[in-house]
Amino acid sequence: MAKLVRTEEETMLAEMARGFLDDAAPVGHLRKLRDAGEIHDPVLWTQMVAMGWAGILIPEDAGGSDMGFSAACVLAQEMGKTLATSPFLSTAVIAATALRQAGATLAMRAIASGQSIYALAIDEHAKFAPENTQLMATADGNGFQLNGHKAFVVDGGLADRVLVLARTDGGLTLFDIAANSAGLTTTQNNMIDSRNAAALSFDNVAATGDDIVGTINDAMSVLQPALAAGQAALAAETIGLATAAMDMTVSYLKERSQFGVKISSFQALQHRAAHLWCETEVTTSAVLNAGRALDENPCDATLAVSLAKARAIRTAKLAVVEGVQMHGGIGMTDEFDMGFYMKRARVAAEWLGDYGYHAEQIARLRGF
Repeated sequence: MAKLVRTEEETMLAEMARGFLDDAAPVGHLRKLRDAGEIHDPVLWTQMVAMGWAGILIPEDAGGSDMGFSAACVLAQEMGKTLATSPFLSTAVIAATALRQAGATLAMRAIASGQSIYALAIDEHAKFAPENTQLMATADGNGFQLNGHKAFVVDGGLADRVLVLARTDGGLTLFDIAANSAGLTTTQNNMIDSRNAAALSFDNVAATGDDIVGTINDAMSVLQPALAAGQAALAAETIGLATAAMDMTVSYLKERSQFGVKISSFQALQHRAAHLWCETEVTTSAVLNAGRALDENPCDATLAVSLAKARAIRTAKLAVVEGVQMHGGIGMTDEFDMGFYMKRARVAAEWLGDYGYHAEQIARLRGF
């Protein structure tokens, strides 16, 4: 059994990432973007690309560093601690994994070099359910016409390429479409966590056979590994934000005084803080296990990934709720950063499958 602690290389990667993010993308950076009405900081993403983060899952012969899923989760977890906003998950993790499965070398090279930003267009309704896709790709000569809509397309307002899941005559097919394609309308809908999402409308959007990612009618062979990678990295980001929220709360308990003593001396608060710490430690181990499982046997990693995502959702909810409550009145104010963590935790809980979805996956795989 793999040890559920970071390797020396992963620890070094985390320390490097933390040093960069604390300086370039603290929580205040997200606040500035929100207040300015901006959805993306291209300078920050350019810096991440220069450090090789965009190519972390891309083979070296396609311009990447090919460091593996565990390393991608390390970066995502550190990003979660400062709520760094970037297209890392949608582009460097999800799209890169799907394109790698399909052997799309040129598209991967464009990601690694920072030339392309991708969004994933799967959801059509309130809940994550790829198998229920209704957007149609109808054969038209040597190509296809795409008609329908997609909702909750994270980074859809800043992407120049979109991976679109569509229904074809024999099943589901994944297409790689330019975001400025004729007939494709993008409606930007910023989320409560001040990040970007969009609704996409397809009206006779043309696609060719070259736009198919993988094989026609067999989208899940390339998409399922990409979704698992995204879910694991999102779980890592979520436990990162939970850890940061917990640290913020514990620091406050040590500083705040009531009745002439530090409130950290109150046994009831100590018990709540200890419970939260235990939950974050267990969930961190689950996230590490998910990264290891993806690196060792991605075809058999669903259970580990769903467990990590489900635990991360619950742990983050506990961390931000306890954070608001134990901070008292200031925890409810916009001037205090805890609200940003709470909002991000809420969005992360829904993207790529909520707690119910992943609990059902776990129950199915365990034979319950």
